[in-house]
Amino acid sequence: MAAAQEVVTETPTVEAPPKRAMTLGYGTSLALLGLLAVVPLFAKNFIIFQMTTLLIYALAVLALNILTGGSGQFSLGQSAFYAVGAYSSAILMEHANINYALTLPISGVICFAFGYLFGKPALRLSGIYLALATFALATAMPQLLKLGVLEPWTGGVQGLVVDKPDAPFGLKMSQDMWLYYFTLAVSTAIYIFSVNLLKSRSGRAFMAIRDNEIAASAMGIDVARYKTLAFGISAGITGVAGALGAIAVQFVAPDSYTVTLAISLFLGMVVGGVGWLPGSIVGAAFIIFVPNIAESISKGLSGAVFGVLLFLVIFLMPHGARQVAMFGQRLVGKLWK
Repeated sequence: MAAAQEVVTETPTVEAPPKRAMTLGYGTSLALLGLLAVVPLFAKNFIIFQMTTLLIYALAVLALNILTGGSGQFSLGQSAFYAVGAYSSAILMEHANINYALTLPISGVICFAFGYLFGKPALRLSGIYLALATFALATAMPQLLKLGVLEPWTGGVQGLVVDKPDAPFGLKMSQDMWLYYFTLAVSTAIYIFSVNLLKSRSGRAFMAIRDNEIAASAMGIDVARYKTLAFGISAGITGVAGALGAIAVQFVAPDSYTVTLAISLFLGMVVGGVGWLPGSIVGAAFIIFVPNIAESISKGLSGAVFGVLLFLVIFLMPHGARQVAMFGQRLVGKLWK
């Protein structure tokens, strides 16, 4: 009995988010969606492109949040799934002439299968060892994409160029504006799916495994099944984000999906708040805009400035954007009393 208690104590855990921390209220969600919908009407194409990139990275961070915040599994290999999704979409568009919209679900299914199969052998690992295994996957992926046997499909080191789609039905809007609204629609649909997933039976099983794997198994939860399912779902959503990223950037190349991207996505999850899905967009904004801010402060020491800013954020808000949202919620509640 004492030995069992020791095992439970030493198992790495992820802090469970408080009640109602996983989602925003309906009013706040609709207000945010409305704000995002009107941004392109008053912005230049470059700003619209940046906002599209923000939504794409937010999807990838959300996928990691489901894996880590939902089921308690650590991953530093999301860039590998992002790369597979991007290349799947680019290959389908350029070699098979498949419509860009249809490549998204196909890329998602391919990445789901890849993540599920990777999750099977990874069941023996947990905590830092699982993180190291996924880190190895992220490190290896760019080299695998350069293999000569795959070069006729992937383009090797040169990569592939992707055509940006025009607005359908003769709509009078730029390519950037149409792609932004298309990405916003896809992101909204996946966010709604993710919220409902975490409220479902599978989501409750994920969170039971996150809180205490041994107790979850004792309650009859198939731990192996749900851990691999979480890996698959996270990889599938990341693959859709990668496909959207390939369409937005119009180019895919192995060196675009290095381990630096994986670490950036993990950083975005931490800054947004582990286990808080709305924080994904805050985390994405941090990893996109803060490096630019650091460079504007000092071009020669941009890395050092970014490190200082990151340290301040972690020191002042150890629970990320979720902590700010909870503080604001309490403040509003006191003002309305």
